[in-house]
Amino acid sequence: MPRLTWETCADGFECATARVPLDHHDPHGAGIDLAVIRHPATDRAHRIGSLFYNPGGPAVPGTVALPAMLGRFPEEVRKRFDIVSFDPRGTGASAPVQCFDDPADEQALLAGTAAGYPEGEEQQQAWAAAYQQVARQCAARNPALLPHVSTANVARDMDLLRRAVGDRQLSYLGTSYGSYLGATYANLFPGRVRAMILDSAPDPVAWSTGRGGQAATTGTLLRNGSDVAAGRVLDAFLDRCGQAGTRDDPQNGSQADPQACAFSAGTAAATRARYGELLTRLRTRPVALGGMTFTAGTALETTILSLYAANPVPGIPGTGWTQLGATLQALWAATEAPDAPTASLPPVVHQSPDQALAVACSDGANPPARADYPALAAFARARSGEVGPYFAWADERCADWPARDRDRYDGPWNHPTAQPILVVADTGDPAMPYEGSRAMARSLARARLLTVDGYGHTVLANPSDCAARHETRYLVDGVLPAPGTVCAPDQRPFNG
Repeated sequence: MPRLTWETCADGFECATARVPLDHHDPHGAGIDLAVIRHPATDRAHRIGSLFYNPGGPAVPGTVALPAMLGRFPEEVRKRFDIVSFDPRGTGASAPVQCFDDPADEQALLAGTAAGYPEGEEQQQAWAAAYQQVARQCAARNPALLPHVSTANVARDMDLLRRAVGDRQLSYLGTSYGSYLGATYANLFPGRVRAMILDSAPDPVAWSTGRGGQAATTGTLLRNGSDVAAGRVLDAFLDRCGQAGTRDDPQNGSQADPQACAFSAGTAAATRARYGELLTRLRTRPVALGGMTFTAGTALETTILSLYAANPVPGIPGTGWTQLGATLQALWAATEAPDAPTASLPPVVHQSPDQALAVACSDGANPPARADYPALAAFARARSGEVGPYFAWADERCADWPARDRDRYDGPWNHPTAQPILVVADTGDPAMPYEGSRAMARSLARARLLTVDGYGHTVLANPSDCAARHETRYLVDGVLPAPGTVCAPDQRPFNG
C-alpha cells in the first residue's frame, strides 16, 4: 500500500505521490509514481470519507481536471467528502507514455496526415503509415510500460489509493471513459463498492470486445455508436440554431442575445444545408481563423468537441452552442473573403495522441491494419452523416498498436456489488450515446439509471440541479432515485 504525504499544491488543494507496482502480479518488483490530488472536505466534523473522481479521456490528468471541475460538484458533496483524483498510469505526471524524444519530431510526422480524418486514397495511406510509425516509436521508447496501462491496472491502482486514504470501501464518480474505469473496478472488486456514479457510460461489452466477431470487423468507437451519437446531436444543434435565428444588437453584435445563433440560415433545413456547404468550401480552400488553419476536417473536429457543452462552462472559454454558432459563422465569412495565399496559413497543430492511444489500444479490441477502414468510414458516413468517417479513422490509429495488456478486463460485467451503482446520462450525449448508459445499467448486477433529458457530454459538465440532488442523496445516504426518474437540465441551448 502506498504512503501518501500531502502537501499544499494549489489554492485549497493538496498533492501527494503514490508508489504503485508496475505489474500488480509482482508487487515487490519495479514501481511507478502516480500524481495524486485532493480537495479536503470543508465540513470536517461531518466528513464521510473520500470520493474518487476520474474525468475520462482516456488520458485526461486528474490533477488538472479536478481543480477545473470542482465547482460542478454539489456543495453538500464538497462538504462531506475529500474529493480525490490522480493522473492514471501512463498519463500526465504518472509515468507518462512518451513516444518521441522531441515533440517536434511527432508534429513533423503527423503534419503529413489530414486534420480530423483522411479523405481519398493518398490521404488514407499517409494516415495509416504515420500511425504505424507512432506505434513503432511508442513500442521502442516504452517497452516496459505499454503492456501495463490498461483500465484494469488503473482500477488496481485506485484500490491501493483507496486503502492509502483509509477508506474501507470506495466512493467514486467517473465521467465519460471514467465510467468504464468505474465499471471495471466494480467487477474486479465488487465487495469494495460503497457508492459509485457512472456519468455518461459506454456499453461495456461494445467498448471492450464487441459481440460475436465484431472486434475483427469494427473498431471501439463505431461499436460504441459514438458516430451515431455525434450525428444525432449535430443535427439537433443545426436544427435549433436555425430555429433560434440571429438577432442583431447595434452595440454588441448578434451574440449579445444568448438565444441567438450566428450561423442560422433562417430555418433548420437551410442551416443544415449551410453547414454542408461550409465543409465543401473548406475542402477546396482552407482558411485561417484565430491563429489556426481550418480544413473541413478541423472544422468537423471543432464542431464535434464543441457539442460536448451545450452551454458555457465557467473557466473554459469558447464553450457552449452559442459560441459554436459564432465560430461556424466566422468560418463561413472567411470562406467568402477573397482568396488568401496558402503560404499565409499557419501549420495545423496535431495534439499528441500517445497517452490516449496507449490506454485505448491496449484495452479495446480493434480490427488490424489489413482491415478495410475506408469501407468502415463509408459505413459510418452512411449511418451518421459527415461525422461518421472521423470516428472510423480514429479507431484506425489502433490498427498497428504493438501491445495489449494481458491483465485487461473484458468482462463479465455483472458481479454483484456490495452496494448498487447509479448510472446517469444525458439523452442527447454526442460522445457516449444514451443507449450506452442504458446498456451499462443493464449489464451491471445492481444498478439504477437516472436520465437527464438534455444535451451535452456528461451531466457534470451540463448541470441539472435535479440530478445533483439525487446524486448527493445517493452519495451521502445511499438512497437511489426511483426507477424511471427523468430530470431536466438547468439550461437548454439557445435558452430553448
